[in-house]
Amino acid sequence: MTQQPLSVGDTAPDFTLRDQNGRDVSLSECLGERAALLVFYPFAFSGICTGELGEIRDDLGRFESEAVTTFAISCDPMFSLRAWADQQGYFFPLLSDFWPHGQVASSYGVLDEAAGKAERGTFLVGRDGRIAWSLVNPSGQARDFAGYHEALTQLAHA
Repeated sequence: MTQQPLSVGDTAPDFTLRDQNGRDVSLSECLGERAALLVFYPFAFSGICTGELGEIRDDLGRFESEAVTTFAISCDPMFSLRAWADQQGYFFPLLSDFWPHGQVASSYGVLDEAAGKAERGTFLVGRDGRIAWSLVNPSGQARDFAGYHEALTQLAHA
């Protein structure tokens, strides 16, 4: 990474990206009604990423509800994301930050420019558009969603 990741309290940059089905998805469209969990990951079809998104898929009610929506974001092309979502049964938005390459990951401070991939950055964005919780792991280290679940509970009671 060439820059610092966004921190708790920072304003989350808005974005519009295509999901695995070719539909435009904007952060600003969900905020106000729900919080948003942004899960940046390096590559579709890779082992750790498949495990992490499988955890979201297998416990979808904690990641997709009236309180929160989840967006998984990588620099992979939309068509790769579609094939991966179909193969793995991911029924939540996988967003393509392919072109301009990594622009959204860069705006959150989690783009590894040398490798052309997003780092494992996780940001819980409150309905007010501010980062309420974040976690950034190195590429080879799977994230632990326990902190997210705690932060979401605190956000719901705020």
